[in-house]
Amino acid sequence: MSLFRLLGPHLVSKVWGGEKLKHFKGLDLSGEPLGESWEISRLSEGSSLVKSNNGDERLADLASKEQLPYLVKLIDTTDNLSIQVHPDDAYAKAHEASMGKTECWLILDSTPGAGIFLGLKAGVTQMQLSASIKAKENISQLMNFYPVKKGDFFYVPAGSIHAIGSNVTLAEIQQSSGVTYRVWDWNRLGLDGKERDLHVDQALEVIEFDELKNSSEFFKIKRQLFSQPGRIELIRHKDFNVDLYNLSPSLEVSLKIEKSVRFNGFLNLGEAVVELNDEPLHAYQSGIFIVSGENRDIKCRLLSTKGEECSSFLHIF
Repeated sequence: MSLFRLLGPHLVSKVWGGEKLKHFKGLDLSGEPLGESWEISRLSEGSSLVKSNNGDERLADLASKEQLPYLVKLIDTTDNLSIQVHPDDAYAKAHEASMGKTECWLILDSTPGAGIFLGLKAGVTQMQLSASIKAKENISQLMNFYPVKKGDFFYVPAGSIHAIGSNVTLAEIQQSSGVTYRVWDWNRLGLDGKERDLHVDQALEVIEFDELKNSSEFFKIKRQLFSQPGRIELIRHKDFNVDLYNLSPSLEVSLKIEKSVRFNGFLNLGEAVVELNDEPLHAYQSGIFIVSGENRDIKCRLLSTKGEECSSFLHIF
């Protein structure tokens, strides 16, 4: 049996958020800035909703860790996010009773000069970083900065110090974990007028200082991915595999969903309607195939282009 279900996102307002996700979702532009849209999430603190004729259900109540070990978000920024790091599975299990958090980013839009902070510059030591944090110095000066454009891809393993910069819109696929250790927050105050909590001791324990694990090669950077037609393999990880599909009106592709406990997720990355067999996936909409007992071939094509010459979607499995 194979079932396809459309999902409704969990929306998260952030002081650093913007208006772009509201446009994507056709939402009222008034109110607080929208920073994150949790498209496929089983986390209890931010569950996606499973759409049905009998009413919406929380994905957190329907999916187990084995069925959905990943989480998919859309993120939009108008300011820098805090510099942070996530632990690996072993540390998170021992200290947080959680899985770790490795993630990856596909850039959907950015302004000229915008970018991300990822990894430490060569030669930065734990002692140097610790001293800079205590002195409230600009930690970003110790990090690599990568200017970004639409179609860029970055792999962010657990232990990699990082921050998404301002004026960047991206899709994030990660392990299904909310464990984050904040290293530095640009010496700014939160909405309550106070400095946000930092987690310096934990962060210093999990940050990778090995130069090889702070190199551009380690982050598996790819460029201009939306210019390549058809299927592109983005990443393979034990808890998430991600493929990008770029479609044009004349290009129909097939993908295979294999018999598995794990749910197959899809996220439309454009305004055009993407059809998965007979199931429409509208602009920036997500859905899952719940599969058991069989393999299944899925034919994918553009149902409506809305003036776009091509459109793209992600397959997460």
